[in-house]
Amino acid sequence: MNNFDFKNPTKILFGKNQIENLATEIPANAKVLLLYGGGSIKNNGVYEQVKTAILNFEVLEFGGIPANPEYAVLMDALKVIKEEKITFLLAVGGGSVIDGTKFLSSAALYKGEDPWEILTKNIPTQKGMPFGTVLTLPATGSEMNSGSVITRKETKEKLVMGGPGLFPVFSILDPEVVKSIPQRQIANGLADAFTHVLEQYMTYPVNGLLQDRFAESILQTIIEVAPKILKDTSDYNAAANFMWSCTMALNGLIQKGVPSDWAIHMMGHELTALFGIDHACTLAIITESHYTYNLESKKEKLAQYAERVWNISEGTKEEKAIAGIKKTTQFFQSLGIKTKLSEYTKDYKGTAQIISKRFTDRGWKGLGEHGKVTPGDVEKIVEMSY
Repeated sequence: MNNFDFKNPTKILFGKNQIENLATEIPANAKVLLLYGGGSIKNNGVYEQVKTAILNFEVLEFGGIPANPEYAVLMDALKVIKEEKITFLLAVGGGSVIDGTKFLSSAALYKGEDPWEILTKNIPTQKGMPFGTVLTLPATGSEMNSGSVITRKETKEKLVMGGPGLFPVFSILDPEVVKSIPQRQIANGLADAFTHVLEQYMTYPVNGLLQDRFAESILQTIIEVAPKILKDTSDYNAAANFMWSCTMALNGLIQKGVPSDWAIHMMGHELTALFGIDHACTLAIITESHYTYNLESKKEKLAQYAERVWNISEGTKEEKAIAGIKKTTQFFQSLGIKTKLSEYTKDYKGTAQIISKRFTDRGWKGLGEHGKVTPGDVEKIVEMSY
């Protein structure tokens, strides 16, 4: 097992009616900016619950943060933060709203000229404006980690940022919100969380026995609850396990002491930036090709995954590994998610070359757990995903 340090300062308030406790978590005398997305929180009762809970605070609102948090929109929110002298941010939404709030947390205290540099220059945020979250869509784990992904439409870029200053102070997770989530977003959340675990698990063995079993247990739980929550979003037990699995998939715990990959995400981000495809769907598009192309270096963990998660006991190590890859694709398809780029756009030809060139231009010469997935390899993997 590799050396590691681990600190996660985010306080979690999990369960029914936890939104009622919101006021006790926000600093007294805070001037709050309430941030949300397209307005679904006004239809499912969450907005009203939040507003009631923070009645005694001075609160301004900023809505309209899109599904892939857009830089231009966030810059409008940043103006409000600075002009109104906001002191606390409250994200009410899913991963996109929370990611956008993390950017604002960082940008609000950024001393440079252009906040986009935080992403292009990969500047870690050591201290951000404090913020909390009320999660309305389980998927990304952003409610309990310090990472964020921001999109810039004008340049068709989707870049990551983070740092120890970007953990939420608190996050409220009420599984009751799941019953109002559309089927497509439930499916995306399941696929997103599943792939988050794979990115931290599907590498090579380092004798991190407990981390492996943490990861496998999250995968098994997602597989178990997926048909239940897709069938009935008002099933509280299924919703609770779905929500907590998504959080645990990316709160930092399972990646400690073990290598991580994240190449699937880097390629997937480009598909979203280029075509507007849902993030989770881009992961499903790339996964099989990535693992098939890198079968030799990932064979040990793929076979272990096939045995422990999918109960595949017959065949050679390589045959088990291949079977595990196929089971993963079938799982995505069982959620109603298509797994080939050509099923989302007719303009897929040339995509591999565009992405490869972008990675080359950024100096991303070696992705993956070994740092050996070159732009040339990326081109082949994306082509296999057509």
